[in-house]
Parts: sequence; structure tokens; C-alpha cells
Amino acid sequence: MTYQFSETTLSNGMRIAAEHSSEAATAAIGFFVKTGARDETSALMGVSHFLEHMIFKGTEKLSAEEVDLAFDSIGAEHNAFTSSEMTAFWGAGLPEVLPNIHDTLSDILRPSLRQKDFDDEKKVILEEIAMYDDQPFWVLYENAMEQYYNTSSLGHRVLGTPKTIVDMKRDELAKYFFERYSADNTVVVLSGNIDFENMVGAIEANCGAWETTGALRKYDEVVRFPGTYTKKIEDLHQHYLMMMMPSASFQNPKRHAVAALASIFGGGEGSRLHWALVDAGLAEVASASADSSDGFGEQMVWAVCAPDDAEQVSTVIKEEMKKLVQSLTKEDLSKVIAKASTGVAVASERPAGRMQRLGSMLTTSGTYVSLEDELQTIEKLTLKDLQEVAEEFPWEPIFEASASQS
Repeated sequence: MTYQFSETTLSNGMRIAAEHSSEAATAAIGFFVKTGARDETSALMGVSHFLEHMIFKGTEKLSAEEVDLAFDSIGAEHNAFTSSEMTAFWGAGLPEVLPNIHDTLSDILRPSLRQKDFDDEKKVILEEIAMYDDQPFWVLYENAMEQYYNTSSLGHRVLGTPKTIVDMKRDELAKYFFERYSADNTVVVLSGNIDFENMVGAIEANCGAWETTGALRKYDEVVRFPGTYTKKIEDLHQHYLMMMMPSASFQNPKRHAVAALASIFGGGEGSRLHWALVDAGLAEVASASADSSDGFGEQMVWAVCAPDDAEQVSTVIKEEMKKLVQSLTKEDLSKVIAKASTGVAVASERPAGRMQRLGSMLTTSGTYVSLEDELQTIEKLTLKDLQEVAEEFPWEPIFEASASQS
């Protein structure tokens, strides 16, 4: 199936981009706002995620129940997410209902932000935070990130903290909304069987009057704080450990090589960590990843094991790090290329997947790379590429964190 890329920008700065094909059986649309936990002040930590909830609480035209009905009545899928990098709202369905999906999304993205809804949703979010507080990995991860980045917003919790949510005022949330949810800070992406020109006209009719605020992301120097951190958790019967180190940003063309090396090292079954720790019975879980974000990146290793095995697990991880580059083989490379290529292709097989890939890409870097070009980049990786990124972004932890009962 052949996809064509089209894009334009409205007079208010809203960017519209699409990968479209008349052969696709479905269509999808997403509004991607370049605002997330990293764009918040410490006092308003969690406001981006709070706004995601408020978007679905109704508008001047629709109540919260009518918003759900608007999607359900036409058989459309819809969802939203908030991360450190962005907040996104999307819908997908048959091509003929895409205009209806767009009408609903563009309407709810100008919400009423009523005080009662704000008060009610605050309770829901506090319950959500409490739910995550029962998961040892997330407790360790959030606390470790705050230590690793110290006062930087890169260590902000997406959900916020109980204190920031309790203290947050409706007017503060509304001010953040009007500053960040502007036309020039939003990318509208479409994919599948669509009429691009018609959809541009519809988007302009619904969103052409959206404000332009000149919202910008602050790109302060990324300062990391090396060291160790231990979190004590009552009634914890396992030992959790994390190791962190710098990696390639999303804008870095070497990020695919970095991701490939991370996959070989700790990307599930067949990885170095799997054989050395999980298969050997030393750890229940052992994983490694490379997270490429806007302007910076991190490599992370984490494992779960019995408390008595914690020291040995940490030692084995570091030994495997030292052996990684020298032990690379052509078979490793061919396997990881096949795995990565399959992952990219499968994720983008449906228009909804392509839409999310396109939206995340344009929101993060602003530059379009076709799926075919990305696959070519992955397939052309060499052992030398992996060896070079291992030197530039070595698997040598600068920060270690653990969680245990005592």
C-alpha cells in the first residue's frame, strides 16, 4: 500500500500533516500538543495530565456524556495520552466518519473547564496516583528520576504529586491551557483513506480562530546528578534496581543504532541480560532500553530479583556491559534489524498507528521522515555503527537506584 505525504500550515500557525492512501480501509486523526510534564513548573506538576482529563468533561456544545456518545454512535475509537514530551488526543474509524471525529475532537479541545468538573476530577487523579503508589517499580522510577535530574523539570512526574494536585487551582490550570493549547503549539495529523484538501478546509473552519500565543519549550542544559539512591518500601519482598546513563536524543541520527544496541543488551528474550540473569535464575526481570526524547536521551537498565541476589545481579549487569561491544556478532545485528523493522512496520500497519508515529515525530523534531526511509536506515545498520555509538554513549551507569524493604 502506497502512502502520500501532504502538509500545510494555517495562518494561525497550526500545522496539518497527513500520510494518506485511497487503498486504506480506515482513517485516523490526532491533535498533538507540544506540552507535557517537562513544560510545567514544579508547583504545577501534573497540570498537563490534569488537562487531559478535563478535555473530556464537556464544552459549551457537549456534556461529558455527549462526548462519549459522539464517538460511540459512529463506531469510532478514541483515546488520549500525556507524557513528559506531549499531550495527544486522537480518533479513528471508517473514512466516512472522519469528519465527525474531527468535529468532536476540535470541539472538546476548547473545553469549558468548569469548577465542579475540576473539583471532581481532582479526586479521580488522586486515586490514580494512589494506584501507582502501590507499584514498586513506579515508586522507585519516579523517586529516582527526581534525584537524577534534581530540580530540573525533566524529572517531573506526569501525574504530579498528591500535594501539587491538592494545591492546584482551577484558574492556574486554565492559564496553562490558554498559554500552551494554542494553534502554533499544536500539530494536527491524519492518516489513511482521507481527502486531504477537504480535511484541511474542515480543520480551518473549526480551528482557524484558535489563538496564537508563541508558546515555546525551554531547552535548558540537561544537568544530571550522578550517584546512588535507595528507596525503602514496606512489605517489599523483592529487590528492584535501576541504572541510568546519557543517550542519544530523538534528533540524533544515531538513535536507531543506539536502540539496536540496547535491544541486543536487554531487549527481552535472547538478549544478553536475559541469558545472564533471567535464564540463569538470578533475576525475575532484567531489561535495558534507550529512550530518545526532545533534545536529550537516556539509557536505562532495570532488574527485579530476590534481595539475597541483589549484589550479584548488579555485578553481572556491569560485567555484561563491559563485554557487550566485544561480543557483538553479525547474527546479533541481523536479528535486531529484523526485530526493529518488524516493530516499526507492524506499529504503522493501521492508519491509527501511522497517525501516532507521525504526530509524535513532528511534535518532537518537527521533521518528517517516511516509514520507508526509517526502515532503510534501520536495515543499513552495521556492526561498526553499533560499536561507534557504544563509544559515544557507553553503557556505563552514572546513577544507580534501588528499592528494598531494608
